[in-house]
Amino acid sequence: MTQSNNKTSFQEETDLGTFIAQATTTDKWQVLSYSAPILPIHAALLRTGKVFFFCGSGNDPSRLNTPYDSVVWDVNKGTFSRQAPPLDSNKQPMDIFCGGHSFRPDGQLLVAGGTLRYDPFYGSPYALMFDPIAEKWVKILSMNNGRWYPTVLTLGSGRVLSVSGLDKDGKLNKQPEIYSAFFPNGWNAFPTMSGLPAYAHLFLLNSGKVFYSGAQMGGSGVTPRILTLPETFTQSITEKVVTGLQDSAFGDQAASVLLPPAQDQKVMILGGGSGKTATKRVNIVDLKATNPTYVAAKPLNYPRMHHSAVLLPDRTVFVCNGSKMNEDTKQSMLPAEIYNPATNTWTVVAKQNVPRVYHSVALLLPDGRVVTAGGNPQRTVNELRLEIYSPAYMSRSRPVIQSAPQTVTYGQQFTIQTPQAANIKWVSFIRPMATTHSCDTEQRLVDAPITSRNATSVKVTVINNRNIAPPGWYMLFISDKNGTPSVATWTQIY
Repeated sequence: MTQSNNKTSFQEETDLGTFIAQATTTDKWQVLSYSAPILPIHAALLRTGKVFFFCGSGNDPSRLNTPYDSVVWDVNKGTFSRQAPPLDSNKQPMDIFCGGHSFRPDGQLLVAGGTLRYDPFYGSPYALMFDPIAEKWVKILSMNNGRWYPTVLTLGSGRVLSVSGLDKDGKLNKQPEIYSAFFPNGWNAFPTMSGLPAYAHLFLLNSGKVFYSGAQMGGSGVTPRILTLPETFTQSITEKVVTGLQDSAFGDQAASVLLPPAQDQKVMILGGGSGKTATKRVNIVDLKATNPTYVAAKPLNYPRMHHSAVLLPDRTVFVCNGSKMNEDTKQSMLPAEIYNPATNTWTVVAKQNVPRVYHSVALLLPDGRVVTAGGNPQRTVNELRLEIYSPAYMSRSRPVIQSAPQTVTYGQQFTIQTPQAANIKWVSFIRPMATTHSCDTEQRLVDAPITSRNATSVKVTVINNRNIAPPGWYMLFISDKNGTPSVATWTQIY
């Protein structure tokens, strides 16, 4: 089943009720002929190019003491491999449902927290790595307390910050902690701070400070703020409020992204809910400013919550999934839309075929397409169909990377061989997504400036700031003067 959007003139878009200009090239959605074997509540793109789905008990209390599910999906082959569940010291499966995650510099996915019990929910202290090469879970030292719905963020040092979530007694965990393989106990905790909300959207800034965008899971009275991590664990994290956010009560399952390129240090928050209703609100903050404040940008065409925002290699922001009303699939059949930061404009594109609300995901593939999966309205429906969006650039002639280094270091100059060298506009490192509940702390597009070129190659420079490009594996894209991207190759920045 496909749905294309190839209008070539001004035509009425019935869902929008206005006249909009449509691109002359074709974008399309395709529902795959097979489905996911598990509900993809958590999704991450591994450095192998495969997609990792896991769900733990999957929002189903009856599965609390059963083995839990994860699968690695080979998108090119259309196959899934299952992993043995991680076990605790009593040989019982750990429930990683509603943990947090981010990538380590070596490409392993660190997963922290999860579920100890349902209704009320208690958070698990367990922490794990998922090895993308061996495709298996590895238990690491546990956190100091439980976290259910935490946020996990990889820092420029390669260490991993974990905040918020409900603790093992069901109370909000207000004590941030950091993981390092070199800490004797794995995790070192800071003094308690003001309670960040569940799945608080966090972004690492060029200074090493951390920005909370105002988006999260559920309601929150916490304003956007910049967090400064101290030099020692005996000191407290300091907080500076960022003002100006419109519809500040509509942070529930909003989306937020670090706009491309990451060097610009601009964060956009879009949509979100309050109670049962959603907003079209879009605000952007320039975090390079001395006193950053949110300012209004062009709003979404549709109010949305439970949606996903994905950075595309043509340096636009693709928005899909979500609903005008909380967990209401009847209000969720919305056309996707794409934001262009250069023009502050939204373009309505093709409509997806599968409605996706709570517990849905979307992520960028190395070929430039976007996978959408999941959906779990009212805890009773598991949406297992998979759908892939092909942006308009997929139907154009695309530049080709013939060769590029697999590893680069900060500040290094390196060469990309491409027959389109004379026509290359951008070189971009895109960090792969690791997403759940509309939250992703990983994805960012880092510009690699072109310093010289000849007929068959371009020479570029890696950023010299580990906070702008945290160490790890990235998709390397080249884009031509029309913004059309190549298929990516994988490169590790360390």
